[in-house]
Amino acid sequence: MDHLSSLPDDLRVHVLSFLTTKEAALTSVLSKKWRNLFALIPSLDFDDSVFLHPEEGKRERHGILHSFMEFVDRVLALQGDSPIKKLSIKCKTGVSPHVVNRWICKVLDRGVSELNLCLDFEDVYYLPRELFVSSTLVKLILKNDSGGNWWIGSDGTFLPMLKCLDIDSEWILCAGKIEMLLPCFPVLEEIRMSQMEWIDSDVTVSSASLRKICISATGSRSLQNPKSVSFDTPNLLSFTYSDLVAEDYPLVNMETLFEAIIALVVSPEQIKRVRAPDNDLLGHDVVLRFGNVVKLMNGIQNVERLQLHSDTLEVLSLCGESMPVFNNLKKLLITSDKDRGWQAMPVLLRNCPHLEFLLIEGLVHHVTDKCGDACDCIYRKDKGRSLRSCPVKTINIEGFRGTMKEMNMIEHFLDYFPCLKNIKIYIEENGDTELGFDLEVWELVVGMIEEFNEMYSCNVRVLMSDNLRKKWTILGQGSVLSSLLEF
Repeated sequence: MDHLSSLPDDLRVHVLSFLTTKEAALTSVLSKKWRNLFALIPSLDFDDSVFLHPEEGKRERHGILHSFMEFVDRVLALQGDSPIKKLSIKCKTGVSPHVVNRWICKVLDRGVSELNLCLDFEDVYYLPRELFVSSTLVKLILKNDSGGNWWIGSDGTFLPMLKCLDIDSEWILCAGKIEMLLPCFPVLEEIRMSQMEWIDSDVTVSSASLRKICISATGSRSLQNPKSVSFDTPNLLSFTYSDLVAEDYPLVNMETLFEAIIALVVSPEQIKRVRAPDNDLLGHDVVLRFGNVVKLMNGIQNVERLQLHSDTLEVLSLCGESMPVFNNLKKLLITSDKDRGWQAMPVLLRNCPHLEFLLIEGLVHHVTDKCGDACDCIYRKDKGRSLRSCPVKTINIEGFRGTMKEMNMIEHFLDYFPCLKNIKIYIEENGDTELGFDLEVWELVVGMIEEFNEMYSCNVRVLMSDNLRKKWTILGQGSVLSSLLEF
């Protein structure tokens, strides 16, 4: 007896909703009860790679892409005017953009609330104008590998229900400023824009409804550092921001912010000028105004979680003692780089009076005479001063390469962080390391860590991924490695 066929239609439609539309369509051959039942699914998922699976080269076969487009047309026709919640389309070059826009317009007429478009067209892709006046659209996700000028401009644009906007492309251009874009979405809560170029050199992101921002910008036109960037987002909770360093941040209103990731971008030439004495720089040099990044830091100082990338950390060295105090910060994540300095680390650690967790991705950094006492690269009489005032309890170190310089840094942390209880060291598994598969180096590192555990009231552990452990097992050293790491 077919128990599944005896279920009510709405339950069987719910079961089909977990399948792709192609897979759901295959159930129509089961019996008369299943015929065309898939057409009642309120969420449609069309993926040309699934449709063409599994034959290699099938995409190039004459008429096959036309068959895919006919399949989508047939499904939409079978559904008639029934309500639809979600449409997902994933297709590559060969499917006409005009056909895709026709599908979008059909579901817009039926009150679709979510559009998820993953496209790869050779030419610039424009969304249909009908989309920008939808009264039902709540979520829009667009991924276009070829880039796009996706927005037609504020004239005639109004999406009163849109809460989530996610645009991910090789590059993004808009027909107007972001100051004109956001008012068109009065209830927008989440925005993600990847590889976006600011239209103007002075930018203001303003919205009282936004809760989450994730912007990866490429500066103003021609990859120029923006003159100014402001954020007036009083209810923002999550802030991820990557951009060329602006000359100024006049307004940063984020009083409710919980977490932030800041990845400012500077060129190697600008890094040289950041490290140069002020009297070596010309008055018009944009680097002289990079110190205004402290205004951005002032605006996010209420965060509980903060991640700073290596370029950001270098630029923060220009802030000096004007760095704000992060009274709420519990978790700090630092991405380090061998070509970027730690000059800002001492004051940053001193200004986190309630820090509990510190993650450092890569201990190796560019050594300067301004690294301060956060590391032991250069001898100082006040060694460890900034660390002594930091209450961090747990440190995670990622990308460990097994060098003595790293081991000395770890011992430095053990000496001067007074509240430190746990250090977890994650071994780098990509690229060359001192560890490699050399058991002698392993024995030396593990021996030092055993000494650390005996000398300090802190639990120090070395951890590795399953993939790296499997490599050792293949080489016949898995049991030896396991015995080394049992302490």
